[in-house]
Amino acid sequence: MYLSTEWKQEIFAKHGGAATNTGSTEAQVALFTQRIAHLTGHLRNNKKDFSTQLSLQKLVGKRRSLLAYLYKKDINRYRAIIKALELRDIIK
Repeated sequence: MYLSTEWKQEIFAKHGGAATNTGSTEAQVALFTQRIAHLTGHLRNNKKDFSTQLSLQKLVGKRRSLLAYLYKKDINRYRAIIKALELRDIIK
């Protein structure tokens, strides 16, 4: 599978603070970003896979809501995760 347990633990350790900290907002956003990148690559090759397209839209919405929460809660953490994952070009 494209997201093995070791890879997930690496993502959580890098963005969540520890490999067991799977619930932090930054860790979840990082995991969603990896899944979105994978699904986007899949959809480039399979343009008519509409179930994957729907899953991708749901993931983007979940990531957006988590980022909105982080923006309201702590702007500095929001800016740090945006910069670390290179999601935006300009950080305000």
